[in-house]
Amino acid sequence: MSDFLVTIGLETHVHLKTRTKMFCGCKLEFGTEPNTHVCPVCLGYPGALPVMNGEAIRLTVTAGLMLGCEINRFSTFDRKNYFYPDMSKNYQISQQAKPLCLGGGIQIETPQGVKLVRINHIHQEEDAGKIIHYARYSGVDFNRCGTPLMEIVSEPDLSTPDEAMAYLQSLRQILVYAGVSDCNLEEGNMRSDVNVSVRPVGQTELGTRTEIKNMNTFKGIYAALEYEIERQLAVVRKGGVITQETRRWDADIGETQSMRSKENAHDYRYFPEPDLVPVILSEEQIAQWRTALPELPSARRVRMMEGYGIPEYDAGVLADEKQNADFFEACAKISGEGKLVSNWFMTDVMAIMNETGKSITESTLTPESLAELITLVTDGTINGSTAKELLPELFEKGGTPGTMVEERGLAQVSDSGEIDWFIVEVFSANEKSVNDYLAGKKAAAGFLVGQVMKLSKGKADPKLVNSMIARKLAEMN
Repeated sequence: MSDFLVTIGLETHVHLKTRTKMFCGCKLEFGTEPNTHVCPVCLGYPGALPVMNGEAIRLTVTAGLMLGCEINRFSTFDRKNYFYPDMSKNYQISQQAKPLCLGGGIQIETPQGVKLVRINHIHQEEDAGKIIHYARYSGVDFNRCGTPLMEIVSEPDLSTPDEAMAYLQSLRQILVYAGVSDCNLEEGNMRSDVNVSVRPVGQTELGTRTEIKNMNTFKGIYAALEYEIERQLAVVRKGGVITQETRRWDADIGETQSMRSKENAHDYRYFPEPDLVPVILSEEQIAQWRTALPELPSARRVRMMEGYGIPEYDAGVLADEKQNADFFEACAKISGEGKLVSNWFMTDVMAIMNETGKSITESTLTPESLAELITLVTDGTINGSTAKELLPELFEKGGTPGTMVEERGLAQVSDSGEIDWFIVEVFSANEKSVNDYLAGKKAAAGFLVGQVMKLSKGKADPKLVNSMIARKLAEMN
Protein backbone atom coordinates (compact mmCIF):
# COMPACT_ATOMS: atom_id res chain seq x y z
CA MET A 1 0.00 0.00 0.00
CA SER A 2 3.08 2.26 0.11
CA ASP A 3 2.34 3.60 -3.40
CA PHE A 4 -1.23 4.60 -2.47
CA LEU A 5 -2.85 6.66 0.26
CA VAL A 6 -6.09 5.56 1.93
CA THR A 7 -8.66 8.10 3.13
CA ILE A 8 -11.50 7.21 5.50
CA GLY A 9 -14.33 9.37 6.81
CA LEU A 10 -17.15 8.33 9.13
CA GLU A 11 -20.73 9.50 9.51
CA THR A 12 -21.85 8.18 12.88
CA HIS A 13 -25.52 8.13 13.86
CA VAL A 14 -26.15 8.10 17.60
CA HIS A 15 -29.49 7.69 19.38
CA LEU A 16 -29.94 10.28 22.09
CA LYS A 17 -30.84 9.27 25.63
CA THR A 18 -34.34 10.79 25.81
CA ARG A 19 -37.59 9.34 27.15
CA THR A 20 -39.66 10.33 24.12
CA LYS A 21 -39.26 10.78 20.39
CA MET A 22 -37.88 13.84 18.63
CA PHE A 23 -41.12 15.47 17.51
CA CYS A 24 -43.88 13.72 19.48
CA GLY A 25 -44.58 12.27 22.93
CA CYS A 26 -44.29 8.58 21.98
CA LYS A 27 -42.24 6.59 24.48
CA LEU A 28 -38.85 5.20 23.48
CA GLU A 29 -38.44 1.59 24.54
CA PHE A 30 -36.30 -1.09 22.90
CA GLY A 31 -37.70 -4.55 22.20
CA THR A 32 -41.43 -3.81 22.43
CA GLU A 33 -44.09 -5.22 20.09
CA PRO A 34 -43.89 -3.67 16.61
CA ASN A 35 -45.88 -0.49 16.00
CA THR A 36 -47.01 -0.03 19.61
CA HIS A 37 -45.21 3.30 20.23
CA VAL A 38 -46.55 5.32 17.32
CA CYS A 39 -48.88 8.28 16.78
CA PRO A 40 -50.12 10.51 13.94
CA VAL A 41 -47.03 12.72 14.22
CA CYS A 42 -44.32 10.07 13.88
CA LEU A 43 -46.41 8.23 11.26
CA GLY A 44 -46.76 11.44 9.25
CA TYR A 45 -50.54 11.69 9.12
CA PRO A 46 -51.83 14.78 7.28
CA GLY A 47 -52.31 17.74 9.61
CA ALA A 48 -50.22 16.29 12.48
CA LEU A 49 -47.61 18.86 13.51
CA PRO A 50 -44.20 18.17 15.11
CA VAL A 51 -43.15 19.62 18.47
CA MET A 52 -39.41 19.77 19.14
CA ASN A 53 -37.87 17.73 21.98
CA GLY A 54 -35.81 20.24 23.99
CA GLU A 55 -33.86 17.53 25.80
CA ALA A 56 -32.60 16.20 22.46
CA ILE A 57 -31.26 19.66 21.64
CA ARG A 58 -29.48 19.84 25.01
CA LEU A 59 -27.89 16.42 24.54
CA THR A 60 -26.65 17.24 21.05
CA VAL A 61 -25.15 20.53 22.24
CA THR A 62 -23.58 18.65 25.18
CA ALA A 63 -21.97 16.23 22.72
CA GLY A 64 -20.69 19.17 20.69
CA LEU A 65 -19.18 20.84 23.74
CA MET A 66 -17.49 17.60 24.81
CA LEU A 67 -15.97 17.29 21.33
CA GLY A 68 -14.79 20.90 21.16
CA CYS A 69 -17.35 22.05 18.58
CA GLU A 70 -18.53 25.59 17.99
CA ILE A 71 -22.24 25.76 18.87
CA ASN A 72 -24.49 27.42 16.33
CA ARG A 73 -26.55 30.09 18.12
CA PHE A 74 -29.08 29.97 15.26
CA SER A 75 -29.91 26.52 13.90
CA THR A 76 -32.66 25.33 11.56
CA PHE A 77 -34.31 22.10 10.47
CA ASP A 78 -34.84 20.93 6.89
CA ARG A 79 -36.86 18.31 5.06
CA LYS A 80 -34.87 15.58 3.37
CA ASN A 81 -37.22 14.11 0.80
CA TYR A 82 -37.06 10.49 -0.26
CA PHE A 83 -39.37 7.54 -0.63
CA TYR A 84 -38.63 4.39 1.33
CA PRO A 85 -40.98 2.09 3.27
CA ASP A 86 -39.37 2.84 6.65
CA MET A 87 -40.25 6.57 6.43
CA SER A 88 -44.01 6.76 6.22
CA LYS A 89 -44.28 10.49 5.54
CA ASN A 90 -41.78 10.23 2.65
CA TYR A 91 -39.41 12.77 4.15
CA GLN A 92 -37.07 12.97 7.11
CA ILE A 93 -36.74 16.01 9.34
CA SER A 94 -33.02 16.69 9.47
CA GLN A 95 -30.53 19.58 9.39
CA GLN A 96 -28.58 20.57 6.31
CA ALA A 97 -28.10 24.33 6.01
CA LYS A 98 -27.49 25.26 9.67
CA PRO A 99 -26.56 22.30 11.92
CA LEU A 100 -26.25 22.63 15.69
CA CYS A 101 -22.50 21.99 16.00
CA LEU A 102 -19.54 22.88 13.80
CA GLY A 103 -15.89 21.80 13.95
CA GLY A 104 -14.25 20.07 16.90
CA GLY A 105 -12.35 16.82 16.94
CA ILE A 106 -11.01 13.79 18.79
CA GLN A 107 -7.39 12.96 19.53
CA ILE A 108 -6.45 9.31 19.00
CA GLU A 109 -3.29 7.33 19.65
CA THR A 110 -1.53 5.92 16.58
CA PRO A 111 1.86 4.20 16.11
CA GLN A 112 3.11 7.55 14.79
CA GLY A 113 1.86 9.44 17.85
CA VAL A 114 -1.23 11.45 18.75
CA LYS A 115 -3.46 12.34 15.79
CA LEU A 116 -6.35 14.79 15.65
CA VAL A 117 -9.41 13.54 13.79
CA ARG A 118 -11.41 16.63 12.92
CA ILE A 119 -15.20 16.78 13.00
CA ASN A 120 -16.96 18.63 10.21
CA HIS A 121 -20.29 19.06 11.98
CA ILE A 122 -22.96 17.43 14.13
CA HIS A 123 -26.55 17.72 13.03
CA GLN A 124 -29.83 16.66 14.62
CA GLU A 125 -32.42 14.49 12.90
CA GLU A 126 -35.05 11.81 13.42
CA ASP A 127 -34.46 8.12 12.81
CA ALA A 128 -36.40 6.00 10.34
CA GLY A 129 -38.38 2.87 11.15
CA LYS A 130 -37.03 -0.65 10.85
CA ILE A 131 -37.71 -3.04 7.99
CA ILE A 132 -37.94 -6.66 9.13
CA HIS A 133 -37.47 -9.37 6.53
CA TYR A 134 -39.10 -12.77 6.88
CA ALA A 135 -38.92 -15.85 4.65
CA ARG A 136 -41.79 -14.85 2.34
CA TYR A 137 -42.53 -11.21 3.16
CA SER A 138 -41.22 -8.08 4.86
CA GLY A 139 -42.74 -5.84 7.50
CA VAL A 140 -42.07 -2.35 8.85
CA ASP A 141 -41.85 -1.51 12.55
CA PHE A 142 -42.32 2.23 13.11
CA ASN A 143 -41.49 2.17 16.83
CA ARG A 144 -38.01 3.53 16.02
CA CYS A 145 -39.37 6.10 13.57
CA GLY A 146 -38.87 9.57 15.06
CA THR A 147 -36.20 8.53 17.57
CA PRO A 148 -33.91 11.54 18.24
CA LEU A 149 -30.47 11.00 16.84
CA MET A 150 -27.48 13.08 15.92
CA GLU A 151 -25.14 12.51 13.02
CA ILE A 152 -21.48 13.17 13.73
CA VAL A 153 -19.62 13.70 10.47
CA SER A 154 -15.83 13.42 10.59
CA GLU A 155 -13.40 14.98 8.16
CA PRO A 156 -11.55 12.46 5.95
CA ASP A 157 -8.61 12.33 8.38
CA LEU A 158 -8.44 8.57 8.99
CA SER A 159 -6.00 6.36 7.10
CA THR A 160 -6.35 2.81 8.44
CA PRO A 161 -8.99 0.51 9.95
CA ASP A 162 -7.09 0.72 13.26
CA GLU A 163 -7.41 4.50 13.29
CA ALA A 164 -11.14 4.20 12.54
CA MET A 165 -11.52 1.85 15.53
CA ALA A 166 -9.59 4.21 17.81
CA TYR A 167 -11.81 7.12 16.71
CA LEU A 168 -15.08 5.23 17.16
CA GLN A 169 -14.11 3.78 20.54
CA SER A 170 -13.03 7.19 21.81
CA LEU A 171 -16.21 8.79 20.45
CA ARG A 172 -18.39 6.16 22.11
CA GLN A 173 -16.58 6.58 25.43
CA ILE A 174 -16.99 10.37 25.40
CA LEU A 175 -20.72 10.20 24.58
CA VAL A 176 -21.41 7.60 27.28
CA TYR A 177 -19.42 9.64 29.84
CA ALA A 178 -21.52 12.69 29.02
CA GLY A 179 -24.80 10.77 29.38
CA VAL A 180 -25.70 11.69 25.79
CA SER A 181 -26.35 8.10 24.69
CA ASP A 182 -25.98 4.51 25.84
CA CYS A 183 -24.19 3.81 22.53
CA ASN A 184 -25.41 0.22 22.75
CA LEU A 185 -24.42 -1.23 19.40
CA GLU A 186 -26.59 -4.33 19.88
CA GLU A 187 -29.68 -2.12 20.19
CA GLY A 188 -28.67 0.04 17.22
CA ASN A 189 -27.88 3.08 19.38
CA MET A 190 -24.74 3.74 17.34
CA ARG A 191 -24.35 3.10 13.61
CA SER A 192 -21.87 4.39 11.06
CA ASP A 193 -21.72 5.01 7.33
CA VAL A 194 -18.13 4.46 6.22
CA ASN A 195 -16.59 6.44 3.34
CA VAL A 196 -13.41 5.06 1.73
CA SER A 197 -11.18 6.19 -1.12
CA VAL A 198 -7.64 5.55 -2.37
CA ARG A 199 -5.27 7.73 -4.40
CA PRO A 200 -1.66 7.52 -5.61
CA VAL A 201 1.01 9.01 -3.35
CA GLY A 202 1.62 12.60 -4.44
CA GLN A 203 -1.93 13.22 -5.66
CA THR A 204 -3.56 15.93 -3.55
CA GLU A 205 -7.11 15.44 -4.80
CA LEU A 206 -9.00 12.70 -2.97
CA GLY A 207 -9.92 9.58 -4.90
CA THR A 208 -13.47 8.57 -5.79
CA ARG A 209 -15.15 7.34 -2.63
CA THR A 210 -17.58 4.57 -1.88
CA GLU A 211 -19.90 4.56 1.11
CA ILE A 212 -20.66 1.45 3.15
CA LYS A 213 -24.03 1.97 4.82
CA ASN A 214 -25.44 1.20 8.26
CA MET A 215 -22.55 -0.55 9.96
CA ASN A 216 -23.52 -1.30 13.56
CA THR A 217 -20.56 -3.27 14.94
CA PHE A 218 -16.95 -2.22 15.35
CA LYS A 219 -15.82 -5.66 14.23
CA GLY A 220 -17.92 -5.34 11.06
CA ILE A 221 -16.59 -1.85 10.31
CA TYR A 222 -13.00 -3.06 10.66
CA ALA A 223 -13.56 -6.06 8.40
CA ALA A 224 -15.48 -4.03 5.81
CA LEU A 225 -12.71 -1.41 5.69
CA GLU A 226 -10.03 -4.05 5.21
CA TYR A 227 -11.96 -5.62 2.34
CA GLU A 228 -12.99 -2.38 0.64
CA ILE A 229 -9.47 -0.92 0.75
CA GLU A 230 -8.05 -4.05 -0.87
CA ARG A 231 -10.87 -4.10 -3.45
CA GLN A 232 -10.25 -0.50 -4.50
CA LEU A 233 -6.49 -0.96 -4.63
CA ALA A 234 -6.91 -4.02 -6.85
CA VAL A 235 -9.16 -2.05 -9.23
CA VAL A 236 -6.90 0.99 -9.63
CA ARG A 237 -3.69 -1.06 -9.91
CA LYS A 238 -5.24 -2.85 -12.88
CA GLY A 239 -6.06 0.49 -14.50
CA GLY A 240 -9.73 0.40 -13.56
CA VAL A 241 -11.91 3.23 -12.26
CA ILE A 242 -13.68 3.36 -8.90
CA THR A 243 -17.39 4.11 -9.18
CA GLN A 244 -18.94 6.47 -6.64
CA GLU A 245 -21.62 4.30 -5.09
CA THR A 246 -23.26 3.04 -1.94
CA ARG A 247 -22.25 -0.47 -0.89
CA ARG A 248 -23.31 -2.82 1.87
CA TRP A 249 -21.27 -5.24 3.96
CA ASP A 250 -22.16 -8.93 3.73
CA ALA A 251 -20.63 -10.48 6.85
CA ASP A 252 -21.49 -14.02 5.75
CA ILE A 253 -19.26 -13.91 2.70
CA GLY A 254 -16.90 -11.18 3.96
CA GLU A 255 -17.45 -8.77 1.06
CA THR A 256 -18.89 -5.35 0.29
CA GLN A 257 -21.52 -5.39 -2.46
CA SER A 258 -22.90 -2.61 -4.63
CA MET A 259 -26.35 -1.28 -3.69
CA ARG A 260 -26.88 1.87 -5.77
CA SER A 261 -25.12 4.89 -7.22
CA LYS A 262 -24.34 7.52 -4.60
CA GLU A 263 -26.99 10.19 -4.10
CA ASN A 264 -26.08 13.88 -4.00
CA ALA A 265 -27.68 16.45 -1.73
CA HIS A 266 -29.81 17.90 -4.54
CA ASP A 267 -31.37 14.47 -5.09
CA TYR A 268 -33.01 14.79 -1.66
CA ARG A 269 -34.63 18.15 -2.52
CA TYR A 270 -33.77 19.68 0.84
CA PHE A 271 -35.85 22.68 1.81
CA PRO A 272 -36.53 24.46 5.14
CA GLU A 273 -38.90 22.55 7.44
CA PRO A 274 -42.03 24.76 7.50
CA ASP A 275 -43.54 23.29 10.69
CA LEU A 276 -40.62 24.01 13.04
CA VAL A 277 -39.20 27.27 14.33
CA PRO A 278 -35.42 27.82 14.41
CA VAL A 279 -33.39 26.79 17.46
CA ILE A 280 -32.02 29.96 19.03
CA LEU A 281 -29.53 29.43 21.87
CA SER A 282 -28.39 32.18 24.22
CA GLU A 283 -24.84 32.56 25.52
CA GLU A 284 -26.19 32.01 29.03
CA GLN A 285 -27.85 28.72 28.08
CA ILE A 286 -24.73 27.37 26.40
CA ALA A 287 -22.58 28.48 29.36
CA GLN A 288 -24.93 26.67 31.75
CA TRP A 289 -24.68 23.45 29.75
CA ARG A 290 -20.91 23.85 29.55
CA THR A 291 -20.55 24.01 33.35
CA ALA A 292 -22.40 20.69 33.66
CA LEU A 293 -19.95 18.81 31.41
CA PRO A 294 -18.16 15.81 32.95
CA GLU A 295 -14.42 15.31 32.81
CA LEU A 296 -13.14 13.86 29.54
CA PRO A 297 -12.02 10.20 29.81
CA SER A 298 -8.51 11.09 28.60
CA ALA A 299 -8.15 13.76 31.29
CA ARG A 300 -9.51 11.40 33.91
CA ARG A 301 -6.94 8.75 33.08
CA VAL A 302 -4.11 11.21 33.68
CA ARG A 303 -5.62 12.53 36.90
CA MET A 304 -6.20 9.02 38.28
CA MET A 305 -2.58 8.08 37.58
CA GLU A 306 -1.31 11.16 39.38
CA GLY A 307 -3.86 11.22 42.19
CA TYR A 308 -3.96 7.53 43.14
CA GLY A 309 -0.51 6.32 42.14
CA ILE A 310 -1.77 3.72 39.69
CA PRO A 311 0.01 2.81 36.43
CA GLU A 312 -1.18 3.91 33.00
CA TYR A 313 -2.62 0.47 32.18
CA ASP A 314 -4.76 0.41 35.33
CA ALA A 315 -6.01 3.94 34.72
CA GLY A 316 -6.93 3.05 31.14
CA VAL A 317 -8.94 -0.02 32.14
CA LEU A 318 -10.72 1.72 35.01
CA ALA A 319 -11.53 4.89 33.06
CA ASP A 320 -12.89 2.92 30.12
CA GLU A 321 -16.35 2.77 31.73
CA LYS A 322 -17.49 5.80 33.72
CA GLN A 323 -19.35 3.75 36.31
CA ASN A 324 -16.23 1.68 37.02
CA ALA A 325 -14.10 4.79 37.36
CA ASP A 326 -16.66 6.38 39.69
CA PHE A 327 -16.70 3.28 41.89
CA PHE A 328 -12.90 3.04 41.97
CA GLU A 329 -12.44 6.67 42.92
CA ALA A 330 -15.04 6.52 45.68
CA CYS A 331 -13.44 3.37 47.13
CA ALA A 332 -9.88 4.71 46.83
CA LYS A 333 -10.81 7.91 48.66
CA ILE A 334 -12.36 5.93 51.53
CA SER A 335 -9.54 3.41 51.90
CA GLY A 336 -6.60 5.62 50.94
CA GLU A 337 -5.18 2.63 49.05
CA GLY A 338 -5.44 3.48 45.35
CA LYS A 339 -3.22 0.71 44.02
CA LEU A 340 -4.77 -1.96 46.26
CA VAL A 341 -8.28 -0.91 45.22
CA SER A 342 -7.20 -0.98 41.58
CA ASN A 343 -5.82 -4.51 41.98
CA TRP A 344 -8.95 -5.80 43.68
CA PHE A 345 -11.32 -4.14 41.22
CA MET A 346 -9.47 -5.13 38.05
CA THR A 347 -8.98 -8.75 39.06
CA ASP A 348 -11.57 -10.02 41.51
CA VAL A 349 -14.46 -7.56 41.04
CA MET A 350 -14.28 -7.51 37.24
CA ALA A 351 -14.04 -11.30 37.20
CA ILE A 352 -17.35 -11.49 39.10
CA MET A 353 -18.85 -8.90 36.74
CA ASN A 354 -17.88 -11.01 33.73
CA GLU A 355 -19.17 -14.19 35.36
CA THR A 356 -22.53 -12.75 36.40
CA GLY A 357 -23.03 -10.44 33.43
CA LYS A 358 -23.78 -7.58 35.83
CA SER A 359 -22.24 -4.13 35.80
CA ILE A 360 -20.98 -2.58 39.02
CA THR A 361 -24.11 -0.42 39.26
CA GLU A 362 -26.31 -3.52 38.97
CA SER A 363 -24.58 -5.17 41.92
CA THR A 364 -25.09 -4.56 45.65
CA LEU A 365 -21.35 -4.07 46.23
CA THR A 366 -20.65 -0.54 47.45
CA PRO A 367 -17.37 1.41 47.53
CA GLU A 368 -17.68 1.45 51.32
CA SER A 369 -17.94 -2.34 51.64
CA LEU A 370 -15.04 -3.02 49.26
CA ALA A 371 -12.90 -0.48 51.10
CA GLU A 372 -13.76 -2.17 54.43
CA LEU A 373 -12.96 -5.60 53.01
CA ILE A 374 -9.56 -4.40 51.80
CA THR A 375 -8.85 -2.81 55.19
CA LEU A 376 -9.68 -6.08 56.96
CA VAL A 377 -6.98 -7.75 54.85
CA THR A 378 -4.35 -5.04 55.24
CA ASP A 379 -4.73 -4.85 59.03
CA GLY A 380 -4.48 -8.63 59.34
CA THR A 381 -8.03 -9.27 60.56
CA ILE A 382 -8.63 -11.72 57.69
CA ASN A 383 -6.42 -13.15 54.99
CA GLY A 384 -6.82 -12.69 51.25
CA SER A 385 -8.46 -16.08 50.72
CA THR A 386 -11.23 -15.29 53.20
CA ALA A 387 -11.78 -11.89 51.58
CA LYS A 388 -12.09 -13.49 48.13
CA GLU A 389 -14.69 -15.88 49.49
CA LEU A 390 -16.76 -13.02 50.91
CA LEU A 391 -16.56 -10.81 47.81
CA PRO A 392 -19.09 -12.69 45.60
CA GLU A 393 -21.66 -12.55 48.41
CA LEU A 394 -21.08 -8.83 48.85
CA PHE A 395 -21.50 -8.39 45.10
CA GLU A 396 -24.76 -10.35 44.89
CA LYS A 397 -26.38 -9.75 48.28
CA GLY A 398 -24.55 -6.90 49.97
CA GLY A 399 -23.60 -6.76 53.61
CA THR A 400 -21.01 -5.33 55.99
CA PRO A 401 -17.68 -7.20 55.80
CA GLY A 402 -16.72 -6.55 59.45
CA THR A 403 -20.04 -7.89 60.73
CA MET A 404 -19.84 -10.94 58.46
CA VAL A 405 -16.33 -11.76 59.73
CA GLU A 406 -17.33 -11.37 63.37
CA GLU A 407 -20.60 -13.32 63.15
CA ARG A 408 -19.02 -16.22 61.23
CA GLY A 409 -15.79 -16.38 63.19
CA LEU A 410 -13.65 -15.77 60.14
CA ALA A 411 -10.99 -13.67 61.83
CA GLN A 412 -7.45 -14.67 60.89
CA VAL A 413 -5.49 -16.80 63.35
CA SER A 414 -2.20 -15.00 64.07
CA ASP A 415 -1.49 -16.67 67.39
CA SER A 416 1.85 -18.48 66.90
CA GLY A 417 0.96 -20.98 69.62
CA GLU A 418 -2.25 -22.02 67.87
CA ILE A 419 -0.53 -22.19 64.49
CA ASP A 420 2.25 -24.28 66.03
CA TRP A 421 -0.40 -26.78 67.15
CA PHE A 422 -1.73 -26.96 63.56
CA ILE A 423 1.81 -27.59 62.28
CA VAL A 424 2.44 -30.38 64.77
CA GLU A 425 -0.81 -32.07 63.73
CA VAL A 426 0.00 -31.76 60.04
CA PHE A 427 3.59 -32.99 60.40
CA SER A 428 2.39 -35.98 62.39
CA ALA A 429 -0.23 -36.89 59.78
CA ASN A 430 2.08 -36.34 56.80
CA GLU A 431 5.42 -37.86 57.75
CA LYS A 432 6.12 -38.88 54.14
CA SER A 433 5.91 -35.27 52.95
CA VAL A 434 8.17 -34.15 55.79
CA ASN A 435 10.72 -36.84 54.84
CA ASP A 436 10.41 -35.90 51.15
CA TYR A 437 11.35 -32.33 52.00
CA LEU A 438 14.28 -33.46 54.13
CA ALA A 439 15.38 -35.62 51.17
CA GLY A 440 15.54 -32.56 48.94
CA LYS A 441 12.00 -32.31 47.50
CA LYS A 442 11.42 -28.63 48.36
CA ALA A 443 7.92 -28.63 46.81
CA ALA A 444 6.75 -30.73 49.76
CA ALA A 445 6.87 -27.60 51.93
CA GLY A 446 4.07 -26.07 49.86
CA PHE A 447 1.94 -29.15 50.43
CA LEU A 448 2.46 -28.89 54.19
CA VAL A 449 1.50 -25.21 54.17
CA GLY A 450 -1.69 -26.11 52.30
CA GLN A 451 -2.55 -28.78 54.85
CA VAL A 452 -2.14 -26.30 57.72
CA MET A 453 -4.41 -23.81 55.95
CA LYS A 454 -6.94 -26.58 55.40
CA LEU A 455 -6.83 -27.66 59.05
CA SER A 456 -7.30 -24.05 60.17
CA LYS A 457 -10.23 -23.73 57.74
CA GLY A 458 -8.33 -21.03 55.90
CA LYS A 459 -8.08 -18.74 58.90
CA ALA A 460 -4.37 -19.11 59.69
CA ASP A 461 -2.11 -16.22 58.71
CA PRO A 462 -0.43 -17.57 55.53
CA LYS A 463 2.77 -15.56 56.00
CA LEU A 464 3.16 -16.77 59.57
CA VAL A 465 2.42 -20.36 58.55
CA ASN A 466 5.07 -20.24 55.82
CA SER A 467 7.74 -18.80 58.09
CA MET A 468 6.99 -21.19 60.99
CA ILE A 469 7.01 -24.27 58.73
CA ALA A 470 10.25 -23.14 57.07
CA ARG A 471 11.86 -22.64 60.49
CA LYS A 472 10.64 -26.02 61.80
CA LEU A 473 11.87 -27.88 58.69
CA ALA A 474 15.24 -26.11 58.91
CA GLU A 475 15.58 -27.26 62.53
CA MET A 476 14.87 -30.86 61.45
CA ASN A 477 17.38 -30.79 58.60
